[in-house]
Amino acid sequence: MSDEKAPPPPKIKKSTQFVDFLVQFRWIVVVFFVLPFSCLYYFSIYLGDVRSARKSDQQRQKEHEENVKEVVKRLGQRDPSKDGLVCTARPPWVVIGMRNCDYKRARSFKVDLSKFRNILEINKERMIARVEPLVNMAQISRATIPMNLSLAVIGELDDLTVGGLINGFGIEGSSHIYGLFSDTIVALEVVLADGRVVRATKDNEYSDLFYAIPWSQGTLGLLLSAEIKLIPVKEYMRLTYKPVTGNLKELAQAFADSFAPRDGDQDNPAKVPDFVEGMIYSPTEGVMMTGRYASKKEAKQKGNVINSIGWWFKPWFYQHAQTALKRGEFVEYIPTRDYCHRHTRSIYWEGKLILPFGDQFWFRYLFGWLMPPKVAVLKATQSEYIRNYYHDHHVIQDLLVPLYKVADTLEWVHREMEVYPIWLCPHRIYKLPVKPMIYPEPGFEAHGRQGDTKYAQMYTDVGVYYAPGAVLRGEPYDGAQKCRDVELFLIENHGFQPQYAVTELSEKNFWRMFDGTLYEQCRRKYKAIGTFMSVYYKSKKGRKTEKEVQEAEQEKAELDTPEVDEPAN
Repeated sequence: MSDEKAPPPPKIKKSTQFVDFLVQFRWIVVVFFVLPFSCLYYFSIYLGDVRSARKSDQQRQKEHEENVKEVVKRLGQRDPSKDGLVCTARPPWVVIGMRNCDYKRARSFKVDLSKFRNILEINKERMIARVEPLVNMAQISRATIPMNLSLAVIGELDDLTVGGLINGFGIEGSSHIYGLFSDTIVALEVVLADGRVVRATKDNEYSDLFYAIPWSQGTLGLLLSAEIKLIPVKEYMRLTYKPVTGNLKELAQAFADSFAPRDGDQDNPAKVPDFVEGMIYSPTEGVMMTGRYASKKEAKQKGNVINSIGWWFKPWFYQHAQTALKRGEFVEYIPTRDYCHRHTRSIYWEGKLILPFGDQFWFRYLFGWLMPPKVAVLKATQSEYIRNYYHDHHVIQDLLVPLYKVADTLEWVHREMEVYPIWLCPHRIYKLPVKPMIYPEPGFEAHGRQGDTKYAQMYTDVGVYYAPGAVLRGEPYDGAQKCRDVELFLIENHGFQPQYAVTELSEKNFWRMFDGTLYEQCRRKYKAIGTFMSVYYKSKKGRKTEKEVQEAEQEKAELDTPEVDEPAN
């Protein structure tokens, strides 16, 4: 993508000159500290993964059992009358999400899970991978894809961990077939507040816990391992780039048509691609991408184009996809692992803000091998002033809305935020025997809308990541108010917002967005109240005082059911 096509860096307001200066010239810290340190950090993690891979399954299992005993012992040392609520010992800056982890700055009882970063087993007969919660996507794809296996849903960014994707939000281009990451889980090993270690599946005595853990942010128990569904894959992804022009409604319809047959035959592999995503580059232009697995033999046939996008000197993926607007529709073959992590190097398009010249050919060829900066190191070098600046002048939100409401959502985002590019990724929300925190619209199956089936409603993640148009033009922008507006829009349209993002919701509005019935039942049944912080207080923006949390926990303990009704305004 040419320089004039790249999103420009935001214009800096002059009200807080010192913070403005730090933000404007932050690339100096990134180039001379963050990138080198990130490279060493990644290399050390890789060496640890290699050492772990050389161990036998029996040895890793033995170490896992010993580590589990240490966690249980640590929980047993907690004095509820003196110690704070339980949380993991990971530093706040290590977390990938953008919300502040201020709950860790209050008095808390920390449990160290840093040893839980091993792949315990890859079982080809059962087609499951049993892994510990700190295993990340790069680690597991490195192990499985050479076997022509993959997680059914694998996050695009290397650093995303299994625990984060289960307890929070995990989505990929295959989610229109398999649902969210949590929908591909076969079993969960969890240590409860009373120190019991249980294995939860969808059909055993802990099935309620199995369905309640997704989106709970680790507030029902500590995840120790997970069994995750594997699928067979091939060596390459045959990716078709299709440019689309028109208004936002027409772009939304083109996105739906790229993977959802209008005849309703949504389960037909001949009509539905293996992967799909859309990128909206402006109010009138977008590119829809659909992928199907392809063998090495097919990819290397004469006339086919192979593009190994994982090389450090290659153009950033979102910029490469944008060339379809000039080239027209085209097809290429991408190595499967490169495709799975296609957004890692540029962190979608956030890399343009972090390092304005990072996409230039000279930087890519000379220093591209240092990319991406590790998000944890980036956050560690942020002062509270810079973090608050980004919260006020930046948008990192995922709006999960029904597929038929994507057009309305795009128009709302353009009107209220004017952020481009926009990422579109479809996913199923299943109709389950219980009602977890997120759930399809009641009676959706009666409407027969495009993409829906009798057992699942098709949703779409509208990913809004970048500086708003008003900020780019140097105009006033109230980030906190826009965040509130986004959340009320989602409540009114039966949408959901992943909790990794900053929330401005009141507690009652939080439970208008999510269903808390099963969650609160499990909180009481498994004695999480008084041991783990509630998911709302863990997600809530701002510093949490010990008194505030304790009073909220006491109130919850005295209620039979959570309050869920409050007017949207």
